[in-house]
Amino acid sequence: MPEHPSHGTDLAVPLSATDHVLGAGHAPVVVVEYGDFQCPTCKQAAPTVRLLLERFANRVCVAFRHFPLEEAHPQALAAAEAAESAGEQGKFWEMHDLLFANQDRLTPQHLRGYAGRLGLDVAAFTAEMDDHVYLQRVREHQEGGRRSHVRGTPGFFVNGHIVDVSFGLERLFDAVGAAQHR
Repeated sequence: MPEHPSHGTDLAVPLSATDHVLGAGHAPVVVVEYGDFQCPTCKQAAPTVRLLLERFANRVCVAFRHFPLEEAHPQALAAAEAAESAGEQGKFWEMHDLLFANQDRLTPQHLRGYAGRLGLDVAAFTAEMDDHVYLQRVREHQEGGRRSHVRGTPGFFVNGHIVDVSFGLERLFDAVGAAQHR
């Protein structure tokens, strides 16, 4: 896939205030990742994304959007909801990291345990999980990913253009490096 594909593969949903973002707020380069907390490749990509933020400090910001592949990863949807609930209490990225670190332990009991470990209001977390308060937001992320032609996870976009990382995450670094000079 070319680095600058036709407009049909561009990011369909621009960054908004509801996105979870790390890095410089007004960075010239914006990376959007569509990910799945039960996806082994997404887990492998997480440290690379942190390295990207270090290497391109003040020049890049990264947003994470949910794209749980529910047929392959039956606990990914609940994990996405847990991350959103944690985000409501200001701990999205901490939960993000815990979910990837414990990818093989994503049952409701485990998710409540992670909420406790992060110092969240566990009663509020449990109520939100039981009521699926953030299911609609996760579904909106999935729909945005589908409209952006995301076919698998992780799906990366750099300044709105899809980046094929199927042959390695160095393509992501190359795309960010090139984008900062445009």
